[in-house]
Amino acid sequence: MTRLPMHGLRRTGEIDLDGEWEFRLLPSRHWKTVTVPELWTMREDTDRPHYTNVVMPFDEVPPQVPTNNPTGVYRRTVDLDAVAGGRTILHVGAAEGALTVSVNGRETGTSTDSHLAAEFDVTDALVAGANTIELTVAKWSPTSYLEDQDHWWHAGISRSVYLYTVPDIRLADLNAVADYDPDTARGHLKLTVVTAGLDHLTSNEWAIRVTLLGQEHTLPVSARMAPPTLPEGSTDRSQRPEPRLPADFMDLISINAAQAPIPTEFRAIPGLIGRHKGPVSPPGTAAFTLDGLEVPPWSAETPHLEDLAVALIAPDGTIADETRTRVGFRRVEITGRDLLVNGRRILIQGVNRHDFDPRTGRVVSRSLMLEELSLLKRCNVNAIRTAHYPNDPVFLDLCDEIGFYVVDEADIEGHAFASVIADDPRYLPEFLNRVSRMVLRDRNHPCVLMWSLGNETGHGASHDAAAAWVRRFDPTRPVHYEGAVALDWHGGHAASDVVCPMYPSFAALEAYSADTRADRPLITCEYAYSQGNSTGGLADYWRLFETLPGLQGGFIWEFKDHALDPDGNGHYRYGGDFGDEPNDGATVLNGIVHADLTPKPALFEARSLFSPVRIVSDADAALRGELTLLNRQSFADLNAFTFELRAETEAGPLPSVSIPTPAAGPGEEVTVSIPFSVRGVLALSVVVSTAADAVWAASGTEVAVEQVVLPRTLPVLPRESPAGAIELRHPLLLAAPQLCLWRALTDNDGSFALDQRFTRSGFFRLTATDVKAEDNEIVTRYETAFGDEVLHRRTITALGDGDWVFDEEVTLPENTMDGLRVGIEFELANGFDHARWVGLGPWENYPDRRFGALLGAWDSSIDALAVPYLVPQENGTRGETTELVLTGPVGTVRTTHATPLHINVGRYTIDQLEQADHWWQLPPSTRTIVHLDVAHRGVGTALLGPDTRPAHRLTGSKYAWSWRLTVTQEN
Repeated sequence: MTRLPMHGLRRTGEIDLDGEWEFRLLPSRHWKTVTVPELWTMREDTDRPHYTNVVMPFDEVPPQVPTNNPTGVYRRTVDLDAVAGGRTILHVGAAEGALTVSVNGRETGTSTDSHLAAEFDVTDALVAGANTIELTVAKWSPTSYLEDQDHWWHAGISRSVYLYTVPDIRLADLNAVADYDPDTARGHLKLTVVTAGLDHLTSNEWAIRVTLLGQEHTLPVSARMAPPTLPEGSTDRSQRPEPRLPADFMDLISINAAQAPIPTEFRAIPGLIGRHKGPVSPPGTAAFTLDGLEVPPWSAETPHLEDLAVALIAPDGTIADETRTRVGFRRVEITGRDLLVNGRRILIQGVNRHDFDPRTGRVVSRSLMLEELSLLKRCNVNAIRTAHYPNDPVFLDLCDEIGFYVVDEADIEGHAFASVIADDPRYLPEFLNRVSRMVLRDRNHPCVLMWSLGNETGHGASHDAAAAWVRRFDPTRPVHYEGAVALDWHGGHAASDVVCPMYPSFAALEAYSADTRADRPLITCEYAYSQGNSTGGLADYWRLFETLPGLQGGFIWEFKDHALDPDGNGHYRYGGDFGDEPNDGATVLNGIVHADLTPKPALFEARSLFSPVRIVSDADAALRGELTLLNRQSFADLNAFTFELRAETEAGPLPSVSIPTPAAGPGEEVTVSIPFSVRGVLALSVVVSTAADAVWAASGTEVAVEQVVLPRTLPVLPRESPAGAIELRHPLLLAAPQLCLWRALTDNDGSFALDQRFTRSGFFRLTATDVKAEDNEIVTRYETAFGDEVLHRRTITALGDGDWVFDEEVTLPENTMDGLRVGIEFELANGFDHARWVGLGPWENYPDRRFGALLGAWDSSIDALAVPYLVPQENGTRGETTELVLTGPVGTVRTTHATPLHINVGRYTIDQLEQADHWWQLPPSTRTIVHLDVAHRGVGTALLGPDTRPAHRLTGSKYAWSWRLTVTQEN
């Protein structure tokens, strides 16, 4: 027996086999009880999770399998009644590894595609009563080389297992092409229903009944047709035969094929031309065409679905088999350099997503899928690339319902052998199998926008063959494959209908947009690499996407950190933490949310950039009492949202005022009046919230806050100093404020491409070699780690006990090319627990990741200011701050800044952050360490992509600023 063909039907399990199974990991003879679905790598001490990005976890070449090949056996007994007729199908949702199925000791089939379901007809192996099912999974096989997908290597049964029965004569497949014509505003359905058990009949009375939009449509199932033959000539010479055909009649075949003019003598022959006749429905099928349907279109903004019921009707009128699904009417096409949905250009506000749960690995529940998609929808993400394999059909159901565009990616990544495996004929069948099975399963989902041939497997004949098959089988969607354009954005047409590069530079995007050779839309399949404290420059990307022709957005790499916590104790782990060698360490931590779905600040940056509404007027208009809002959506008006206007002041936000929902269609601007005075206001914030309950959010859920900043009055620092000596001492100050030029390196700071730039500066260690104090001026000469000189000149104005004004001037070495920060560091005594600041917030922000940060007055506990990136590094900074107030039982510390500064208040020193491998290894701390920076470098994406833009690099040699420190001790 073999694995059954893939299909697009919805079959539900009649006997749920999830739950307790017996398991043993060979060569052990000991059986233990486990709960399926599960991955044994998440619990077995002898075969732990293993993370690699490019290299294989073993030293072999395709198609060789390592001698050490962990193999697990799952066994379960199920009692079955005797079934009269029909077939019993075993459904294995996904098996990580090479699957072999046995029933009652009889092998019933195999499967090697780890991320698509495998189904087997086990009828002939079943008996009435107890039946033993064994699922044997070998971790490694020749196809493992196609699953080298920048993720943890696992093994086990990762999706649900069940049995269901079908009649002998049944529905076998369903292909619903639900098109929407934007010109006529009507839907069109082409539905092909395939049956099993009827294609051999030369005549039959079976029929298919389709119910859609409250109407029934019935067609007979096509019978088998006799093959076409030429009429036999007659041997009767008893009378003169009458002429039946004109001369050269056989020329008609090629004349038709050439679409040449039909000769006059042929035109009168009835039924022989048929140039415009469509294909005849194959035997055992029924093909429906329903035109002019009054139905709303589907899009990610308006995900309208219609129920479709399909029944197989027996000759006696009874229903022999039936299925139900939901269809969305929409059209996807490429016109020139524009990807269109329903005739309109869209922007792809996407993320890449792996199947991942920190407790269970790639076993993902429906509830977690819904939680993930709900978070993304609330943050205005509209597209998902299923990196790098097809997801559970439940995930696509949710995307259909909630509204996401999906790039459905085949289970193919041969990264370690990308240069050879795509042209290896031994792997051609597997390429075609994996791509075609994905398309066959998922083609009825309206959310699927494009088919992806896989990821990072070079470009070879196998890709071209797979693309040709897809285009022939499903011409309604574009084909996507990054490898085809990786080395030439103007090439690779055979395997990709879009230009879908990884981590492009800004200059390259601008050049492509301006290039007259560019003939396809550019949608980045991966960009804005987000490992650690990262995702700088996202706003720069979107300035290009929203203004330049041919550019239509892309997919952030990526959605979620993949840190594992198999013990559930909060000790999240990455590559190498399980003794896995070789490994790629923290490269598995590159999400805009943490592994537990807690958002990182980068997610809020994306939320603001992806907002359905944007303020497009400036401060001058606000001072005149007006705001102009742009509806950024492609299809919907703004009725799905409510709007509130809030004034931000240095004392905090004023009460919000509701404003009527602006009447703006998609892409339109509308001007609204400001219903209050803006005097003394720092900024105006428009809060956008949901107007109605949805599966992804309750009504009133905030989805965006857009802001216009008004002219700002900066603090003026006093200069009069009482007589007396100046001492920088106070019980709440553990040390006087000192110069700091270093931050705990981010993952991007340590990028290979930056070539240890910051380490070469030597700024990580400053040694005071000379200190001169005269009156209220202190001049300190520092020597860096490599002997360069840094000069710090400070003038102190003492205003009273514990109250000083500092005028700082820092001169860096002449050969300084770039730096991380220029500022002051000091530590307070224990006893501070709360922070308030006037500046950008509420979340962490940096010069190149601040589009979503809001100007205002913010409050937070000091502990909550930190962002616990799993690999400790620079975190928690807030920019544009003019005042910082730290309070606690011991007193109050206030800093005031004549020039807005970057602030950072945390519990750990730079050295502590740099020396720890995991955040949870940092000791509990009540320390309060303060940084005030006049300049702080952006975070960029240099680990894999562009560095921070030149405007956000520290290339100056001289910096000057003034600030005030006021320390008050509680009595």
